[in-house]
Amino acid sequence: MSTKIVVALLMLLSVCAGAVAQTPDPIQPWLGRWALFLPGGAGWLEVRQEQGYLDADILWYGGSVVPVDYVALNDETLLISRTRKIVRSKDADGKPLRTQINTEWLECTLHNDMLAGTLHRSQDDGRGIIKTRFTGKKIPPLPPAPDLSKIKYAKPITLFNGKDLTGWTLTNPESVNGFKVENGALVNDPVQPEGRPHLHYGNLRTTALFEDFKLKLQVNIPKGNNSGVYLRGIYEVQIYDSYGLPLDSHNMGAIYSRITPSVAAEKPAGEWQDLEMILCDRHVTVILNEKTIIDNQPLQGCTGGALTADEFVPGPIYLQGDHGRVLYRNIVLWPIVK
Repeated sequence: MSTKIVVALLMLLSVCAGAVAQTPDPIQPWLGRWALFLPGGAGWLEVRQEQGYLDADILWYGGSVVPVDYVALNDETLLISRTRKIVRSKDADGKPLRTQINTEWLECTLHNDMLAGTLHRSQDDGRGIIKTRFTGKKIPPLPPAPDLSKIKYAKPITLFNGKDLTGWTLTNPESVNGFKVENGALVNDPVQPEGRPHLHYGNLRTTALFEDFKLKLQVNIPKGNNSGVYLRGIYEVQIYDSYGLPLDSHNMGAIYSRITPSVAAEKPAGEWQDLEMILCDRHVTVILNEKTIIDNQPLQGCTGGALTADEFVPGPIYLQGDHGRVLYRNIVLWPIVK
């Protein structure tokens, strides 16, 4: 074999090897965090590759961020399975006697960097499949934590006047309003009447929209009750009677199911508590009763019950109203000047 032929073969092998090396991994466009835009609500998805395997966590409308059961890429379609428990029967005390696990499948495809998906779920009675179509958008990487010492604030805005619900409205006008003003406090009292159909109490939101800010308020949580303060309608700061409980991402002051307080600072039920929250550049600080329990931590995405999954639009402050009796007062917001 001549030297020219050998050289030509070596060059061809080099080109082929380079082409193989440059072939993109089809899973790469899927990896990362996704904002999910669901009909009438919001969700979140993170797809990652760990030790050669695909894995994912998901938030679907409400509740917590949870791991999926399985995720796989089939050609250009990402398949995700998740399960939910259905209670088939209860005893006289309302405890489940028989439950069933239903598997749901999500099928997702990419179109110009936008995710298009369909969730397939069987009806609770097993007769028929419900399809929920949704879209998704890749969440940009988080910026570095802001230097809070350099932040400038505009003049304070009093959100609650202590007299009436001026400046507030229900997130869903068809819900029952359990909020009222008592002795200068904004009180939510979602009482369920005995022997009558269940009432769906609504969440209360400001009519004004905000970007980044510092928010201060006082809250009183009767024993066993809970609520939530949603920053920009996206991130829930948990309001919960968790005095004496171990640290958890569902306790008082936590970013619900996402960020666990570093220290327990809540007071016993029935006492007024001081809560301060700073939202800046997708980072959050929470100060409870003069103790910093979340210190300038990054927000990975929306929480359950968010009004939208878009973290880059102005939004309201909203108070969760369907969980129990909670009292608020002295609600003041300082917009961040940029």
